[in-house]
Amino acid sequence: MSILNAIILGLVQGVAEFLPISSSGHLAILHNLFNMSDLGTNHMFFDVLLHLGTLIAICFMYWSDIKAMFTQTIDMLTGRTFTADGRRRRLPEARLFMLIIVATLPLVLIVPVHKYIEALSNHTVYVGIALILTGCILLVADKMPKGSKTEKNMLFTDALIVGLCQCVATLPGLSRSGTTITAGIATGHDRSFAVKFSLLMSIPAVLGATLLELIDSIKTGIDIALIPAYLFGMVAAMVSGVVAIGLLKMIARKTRFGGFSYYCWIVGVVTIILSLIF
Repeated sequence: MSILNAIILGLVQGVAEFLPISSSGHLAILHNLFNMSDLGTNHMFFDVLLHLGTLIAICFMYWSDIKAMFTQTIDMLTGRTFTADGRRRRLPEARLFMLIIVATLPLVLIVPVHKYIEALSNHTVYVGIALILTGCILLVADKMPKGSKTEKNMLFTDALIVGLCQCVATLPGLSRSGTTITAGIATGHDRSFAVKFSLLMSIPAVLGATLLELIDSIKTGIDIALIPAYLFGMVAAMVSGVVAIGLLKMIARKTRFGGFSYYCWIVGVVTIILSLIF
C-alpha cells in the first residue's frame, strides 16, 4: 500500500463514516472496481488505525458532551444528585449516557455473524443496491415532520429502535449515520439532536469493531514497513472526519439531506453498471 492510497482511503473513511453516504460501501467500491488496496486480511491494522482516526474526530467535536456525560454519570452513581439548597439536580447528560448504552446493546446480535456481513462487501452489485436504498432512507428522513425530543425527554424505547437500525446498517453500503439519523427523526427527535445522538452512539460501536479488528490484525501479523503509510491514512481520516462532522451538524440545522439521496442513487446506479460491465 502506497502513502497516496492510504491517504485516499483515509479521506474516504473520514468523510463517508459521518456523512450519510456509507464508508463501507465507498471503500468496497474503491477496492472492487478500482483495484485499490482494501482493508482486508492484508491491512487489518490499517483498518484499526482508520477507525482510531474517526474516534479521535468524534471526541474532538463532541468533547464537552462526552466530558459532561461521564461527569454527570459519576455524580449520579455516587449520589451527588442534590444541590446545596436541597433541590434535585437535573442530569441530562447522564441520561444521555444511559440512552447510548441501551442503543448499543443490540450490536451484540451482530458479533456472531459479523464475518458474513463483511463478506458482502465483495459483491459490488449488492453494494450498489444498498447505496440506492440509503438514498431512499435519506429521502424518507426529509419527508418526516419535525420532532422536538432531546436527551431530556427521549424514551429508552426510542434508543432501542435507533440501536436496532444501527444493527441493520452494519450491512456494507447502508449508511450507519443516515440510517440512525432517520430512525431518530422517525421517533420524534429534533434533527440536530438526532445527528448528535447518532454520532455519539457510534463511539462504542466503532470502539467495539476496532477491538475485534485489532485482535484479528495481531493474529495475522502487522507489516512494520507499512506503518508510515498507515499513519498518514489515520491522520487523513481524522482531519476529514472533523470536517465531515462539522458539515453534517450545519446541514442538520439549515437544510435537508436530499442532496445526499441523489448522490447515493447516482453512485449506486453507476456502481451496478460498472460491476456488470467489468
